[in-house]
Formats: sequence, C-alpha cells, structure tokens
Amino acid sequence: MQSSPALRAVDDLPHEALPTTQDLRPNPVWSPAKRVLFRFALCYLVLYSFPFPLYYIPYVGMIGMWTFQLWNKLVPWVGQQVFGVTITVFPNGSGDTTFNYVQLFVFLVIAAVATLVWSLLDRRRRNYVRLYEWLRVYTRFVLAVAMIGYGAFKVIPSQFPAPSFDRLMQPYGDSSPMGLVWTFMGASVAYNVFTGLGELVGGLLLVFRRTTLLGALVCIGVMSNVVMLNFSYDVPVKLYSTHLLLMAVFLAAHDLRRLVNVLVLNRPAEPAEEPPLFRRRWLHYGTKVLAVLFVGYLTFTSLQFSYQGRKDWNDVADSPLYGLWNVEELVFDGKVRPPLVTDSTRWRRAMFTGGNRMSFQLMSDTRDRYNVAIDPKKRTLDFTKRDDADWKSTLTYAQPEPKVLVMQGTFDGHPVRARLRQGEIPTFLLTTRGFHWISERPFNR
Repeated sequence: MQSSPALRAVDDLPHEALPTTQDLRPNPVWSPAKRVLFRFALCYLVLYSFPFPLYYIPYVGMIGMWTFQLWNKLVPWVGQQVFGVTITVFPNGSGDTTFNYVQLFVFLVIAAVATLVWSLLDRRRRNYVRLYEWLRVYTRFVLAVAMIGYGAFKVIPSQFPAPSFDRLMQPYGDSSPMGLVWTFMGASVAYNVFTGLGELVGGLLLVFRRTTLLGALVCIGVMSNVVMLNFSYDVPVKLYSTHLLLMAVFLAAHDLRRLVNVLVLNRPAEPAEEPPLFRRRWLHYGTKVLAVLFVGYLTFTSLQFSYQGRKDWNDVADSPLYGLWNVEELVFDGKVRPPLVTDSTRWRRAMFTGGNRMSFQLMSDTRDRYNVAIDPKKRTLDFTKRDDADWKSTLTYAQPEPKVLVMQGTFDGHPVRARLRQGEIPTFLLTTRGFHWISERPFNR
C-alpha cells in the first residue's frame, strides 16, 4: 500500500528533525477576507496583551514600564483631541475607566492602520498558517496566566474574603451591586473554591496543545458567567473579562468544524493534527519543559500570594481597636450632637474591622469607609478615604477605661470629640446558617 504524501515527507526528514505544520499540511489559499481578519486579529491581540510576557523576564521587564508610560501620555492626548475629554484617572482597581475606553479605541485604530499597511505590502501571501499557530500559542498563554491567577485567588479565598461585620451590619438595600457580589461570593468558601477550580483547571488545560480545546471550552463556560456578573452587577472589569472570553472563543474556533460534527450533526470528527512547532527536537522538548516550569512557578506563586493575602485580611491582631464601638457622646464644631435618627450624618458607631480598615456607621445606617493607620505609641489615628488618597485627617485617642474610647482632633476640617463604648459584635444569619442536607421547608429569609 502506498503511503500518503505527508508520511513520505516525514520519512524524508533527517532523524534529528521533527515534522512541523509546514511539513504536514497542504499550502491552502486563504480568501482575502480571511487574510485581512487574521492580520487585524494578530495586531489587536498583541497590542492588547503586550508587554506579556516580558514582565516575567528579569531586566527585560523594564520595557513594560516604558510601554505603560507611553500609553499614559498617548491616551490622554487622544482623549482630549478626539473625544474632547480630559483624563485625570489613570489605570487603578477599575478596568473600565475613561482611560481604558480611550485606550481601547487607540488599540483598534492602530490595529486597523497596521492591518491596512500589512495588506498592501503583503498582498501575494497565500496564507498565514505558521503565524496563526504562533498567535494561538501566544493567546493560549495570555489567557492561561490570567485564568490561573484568578483561579488561585479563589481556590484560596482572598479575592472574595468572608464579609466583615461592618458589611453585615450595612442595610441590605444600601449595598452597591458590586458589593452584593462580593458579599455573595465571600459568604460561601465552597462556592469560592468551586469557581476558582473552574478557572484554574481551564488555565492549566490551555498550557498543553492536546488539551487546548478542552481548556478553551472550560474557559468559555467560566468566563461567560464572569462576564454576565460584571455586566449585570456593574463590576468594573467588563472590558478585561470580555477580552478573556473572546480569547477563549478564538482558541475554540480553531476546532469549530469538528465541534459541529460531534455536537450538532452527530458525525464523527477527524483527529486534530498537532505537529510540533519546531523542526529541532531539542527546541520542541525544551520549550515544553520551559512552559511547564513557567506555569508551575506561576501557579505556585499565585497560590502563595493568595494565601498571604487571605492571612493578612483575616489577621486582626495588628488592630488594637478591633471591634464595634458605639458613639455615646459626640461634639462636632463645638456643638453636642445627640443620637437622633433625624441627624442622618451623625456618627452612630465606629467599626474597626482589622488591619487598616474601619468605617463609621451613621444614624441613617449608611457607612463612611476609611483606611486608618493606628499608632499605639503616639495614640494617633491617621485616616484616609478609600476612594481619595489625597484626603487625610488625624485624631488622637485615649482609653480611660478598658471598653471606653475617646477620640478628638480635627476631622475633615472640623474639630471633633467623641466618646465611644465597645459593644458586642452581633451574630448574623448569613454566616451562621450553614449547610443542611435535609430541609423540611425552605429557609428563605
């Protein structure tokens, strides 16, 4: 029986060489539209993901800093010149800032211009089979790193810690949609770990070419839920999570025909060809080892950071004032403010929840949240607002009795003196109800 041309080509290769995608696949002619779409996809994905993976390489990571500095100058200029907006908020905990949207516009424009120039200079190219394989490799690892990172911070719950007692004392309807998601996720360690395992497993499956399709499908399922949560509950990671979902779709689209045959048409699907990317065996196996070491290191360090973050969040020993303090007396601007429900801005409680976190609950039951640095030696409280790092106030404190706290000084430009008494932290149904195998009736409160 005569062997196929592909097998004969393999037989003709030197013993130390491996067949690559160019050796085993025909040289198809891509349509003009497919070539243009590929050029745009490559330009955009690299622009969006760069400087990955340079920031993992010692010394080379400085290129990433230069890239950020470039965007920090270019994006505000484009915002002013094109959209007439002045950008003052730069990338922070929110990924949906004006800066991010203008930067997305810049990415699209640069990718479109690069695609146009590339198409004019490379009109005779029949296909980009080889380059497409490398784009898939790049996208796989960009997505894998993100999924592993997010997964690690849920497998060891630190992204969504258990809700603090000041959060639980907040009126239900006063929480923001995002705050509701954080409370919902943090209230169940089991669900936290479950969602984290989905992200972690999906990311690890992307590392290997043989399991890329399975990893992409897992990521599509996981990220579809994440994207819907972000859009439905106004979590400001909408742009980034959508891009991660689209990356997973891009990777799975490579096997779309095979998926349709199996899942829709009930037909057998031919095996996927996954020839090595390199002709040299040492390069082929060396890159595999390097990838495994890199992902292993990344997974370990992500889990380690997550563990440390959870430990720091739960560690209340460094907060000497931890607890709930009821405001018995309050003098503000030289005037005594009795605890009247009509005085909606009067402090009702001070709640020190551990670390540098605290909040004042007002008579209206709303919360003013602050970061506070407590100095037990100087007996000072240095306050900053969580959403305004430039805002600062300092109070001194004393404890004339074990469960009595006196704070005084200037707060937000107003002289203040407050006497507080420590109260018991109440128990909450949300955190004490627990799990029940048997429920004779629905317990819906």
